[in-house]
Amino acid sequence: MKFGPLPVVQARGTILAHSVRLPGGRLRKGLRLEDTHLQALSAAGHDKIVVARLEAADLHEDAAAGEVAAALAGGSTSLRSSEAFTGRVNLIAEHPGVVQLDADAIHAANAVDPAITVATVPPFHQIHPRGMVATVKIIPYGVSKSSVEAACEAARGAITLARPICRTASLIVSEIAGGPGSKGVEAIENRLAALDIGLSESLSCRHEEGAIADRVRAATGEIILILTGSATSDAHDTAPAALVRAGGRMERFGMPVDPGNLLFLGEYRGKKVIGLPGSARSPVLHGADWILSRVACGIPVGDAEIARMGVGGLLKEIPTRPQPRTARKPTGEHASDQD
Repeated sequence: MKFGPLPVVQARGTILAHSVRLPGGRLRKGLRLEDTHLQALSAAGHDKIVVARLEAADLHEDAAAGEVAAALAGGSTSLRSSEAFTGRVNLIAEHPGVVQLDADAIHAANAVDPAITVATVPPFHQIHPRGMVATVKIIPYGVSKSSVEAACEAARGAITLARPICRTASLIVSEIAGGPGSKGVEAIENRLAALDIGLSESLSCRHEEGAIADRVRAATGEIILILTGSATSDAHDTAPAALVRAGGRMERFGMPVDPGNLLFLGEYRGKKVIGLPGSARSPVLHGADWILSRVACGIPVGDAEIARMGVGGLLKEIPTRPQPRTARKPTGEHASDQD
């Protein structure tokens, strides 16, 4: 591509590099110049203008962005490309789910030519229908076809959307005297609804090992959630012990994500069991969202995967936290039971 000033009389078919104000309006940058545009420019006293001239080996920015976006999606029906505009094409989710990325492939595509850029949401990002998954932007008005071909080859199929495979969940709410009771159930229902999961039942019981174990055995949902009335402080505390007593097993207690530190994950007869800390009663982004979305979409998550969630795991502070992160804790007290 050639870029620079050119006499107006020679600019037919070129791309206007910068917007130009005229008495009758404005010619916007990126416009492919035709005779009427040139006549208007000449009438306004312009002898030269800065333009981009595509050569035979070049591809227009819109076409290039479209090709790279299509390669990233790899033919997935869960992702659609937006209309190209000013060298940009967005990849949009058609369904709820979790975004899975081949980071090395995307790095390779971005390394082909600085003119070709791909930006995405973070790995394992939970997306809603019509949410933007990635954007492809071609920086100049055109780029070599060979660069586009190389970027497409590197990026092919690098973005996929894992859709929910679970459709139902059971919620067990354990209660203590003076505790929060059913507060926060609506927030959990909304979390499930965002993944097209229905809350098939909400079972309440005393915050006792035997009572919770009975509810675990009775749960019919494909995922079992336990919202405890009292914080889980140890892998052998009431709710984890209840899961084991019911015949299930613990996989992980605690996660390097805040809020969400006190979450536990287990399994009962092939169903994932997620122990929710009190902070999950808040609707803000939570470590539980990271676990729930992966479980719902059939993405493996266990001890090793949770241990790697710390980088980026410092989420937004919850205004209702009894002991904010920056507060001075009284001597002998542990972190907030809302974590």
